[in-house]
Amino acid sequence: MRTVVVACEHCGKSNRIPVAADGSPKCGNCHQPLPWVVDAGDGDFAQIAEQAGLPVLVDLWATWCGPCRSVSPALDRLARARAGKVKLVKVDVDRAPEISRRFDVMAVPTLLVLHGGEVVRRQAGAAPENVLRDWLDQALNSVQEAKT
Repeated sequence: MRTVVVACEHCGKSNRIPVAADGSPKCGNCHQPLPWVVDAGDGDFAQIAEQAGLPVLVDLWATWCGPCRSVSPALDRLARARAGKVKLVKVDVDRAPEISRRFDVMAVPTLLVLHGGEVVRRQAGAAPENVLRDWLDQALNSVQEAKT
């Protein structure tokens, strides 16, 4: 199983977390939620994103895309701010043509929020961080409402 190393923002300890697992990662030292940011491709997207137990923010991007590069740091900050509530999965569309076709990606960046493998929200194109924050929070709220 592939893992990523994440430093805890609360205590500074490094944590090795799996790219796919049940629940959400917590620091092994202070037990605070950790941001969960991973890459996925055609071969592992189902395991990493569709089978996740919490909502997944999917960033469909390309290396040659300027707006993708400007949105990426904002998405990383959102994943850190919503640690334990969302998993950020980054997909390079040039390396994952099956995922691009499946989600009818016509422009990058395209952002999706998935829950239980289903698209809850979708946004094409770059947007300012405050707009992305509101969009993500609305998606997370709709997931919460659907659970109750």
